[in-house]
Amino acid sequence: MEQNAKGAGFLKVTGILMIIGGIIGIIVSIIAFIGVAALEAMASDEVNFGIYYVACIMALVGSALQLVAGIIGVINAKKPEKAMTCIVWGAIVAVLSVLSNVIFMLSGAQFNATSLLVGLVVPVLFIVGGVKNRQG
Repeated sequence: MEQNAKGAGFLKVTGILMIIGGIIGIIVSIIAFIGVAALEAMASDEVNFGIYYVACIMALVGSALQLVAGIIGVINAKKPEKAMTCIVWGAIVAVLSVLSNVIFMLSGAQFNATSLLVGLVVPVLFIVGGVKNRQG
């Protein structure tokens, strides 16, 4: 069945990119937590840092799920019977990318279309690979 996996290349390459992005995201999220905690320690009691912690948690969870999705994609790249699993994981990562941008805006930042598009490119290509495998 492995020769029928038409989206294997998409899944493998985007899976590797998602693994790299997930690892970097986890590291950055941990640094962000430390930064928010340091800012909170220096700030007056009047400032609420709750939304920043929520954003850090979302980033950490999203990065961990991106890492898992990437691993699943690489492992299952040549298995058409696992295409739907890859599609679902790609959709989860894409939805979390959108949610993290929404939370970022709720924290007071301006909407950044570039960030949203960049965050969706790899998960969408990952989904395309899954769809191609499913059809193959």
